[in-house]
Amino acid sequence: MTIFNWELHNKHINGIKDFGTPLPFGFIYIITHIPSNKSYIGKKVLFHNRKTKLAKKDLKEYEGIKGRKPKHKIITKESDWLNYWGSNKELLEIVKSSPSNDFKRKILDVAYNKKMLTYLETKYLFKYEVLENPDKFFNNNILGKFYSKDLEVSNK
Repeated sequence: MTIFNWELHNKHINGIKDFGTPLPFGFIYIITHIPSNKSYIGKKVLFHNRKTKLAKKDLKEYEGIKGRKPKHKIITKESDWLNYWGSNKELLEIVKSSPSNDFKRKILDVAYNKKMLTYLETKYLFKYEVLENPDKFFNNNILGKFYSKDLEVSNK
C-alpha cells in the first residue's frame, strides 16, 4: 500500500501545488483509523499570518518618506497541514502508537475564506452526526457549543 498525505477527489495531495489555483484558504478533512473504523472531522488552514517587528534594513526603505513609518510587517507562512493529524487527544495517542498505514486522510471540501471554512466544518459535523455516534467518531463537540455529553443527558 502506498502511503500518501491527503486524498481529494481520488487524487493524492502531497504538496501545496496539488490544490491548483486559486489556492484555498483551508480544507475540511476526515481522518479514519481503519482498524477501529473510527473517524475525526476537522478543519485546517493552509497559511498562517504572523506580525513581526521591522528590522533596520526594512526601515531603510522608508527613509526620505514623509509621515509615520510602520513598525511591523505581516509574514505569511505555510502551515503544518502536510503533517497534521487533528487536535483530538484520543486520536493523537492512537497516531503515536500505530503505523501510518492504519489511517486514511481525506479532504472532504475546500474553502476560500475563514468564514466558509468554519461553516463547512460545522455542516459536515452535523451531516455525519458526530455527536450522536460516539462509537464512530472521535469528535465530542461542535463549535465548543454542542457537546456529546449534553445529548446523553437529554436522551435519558
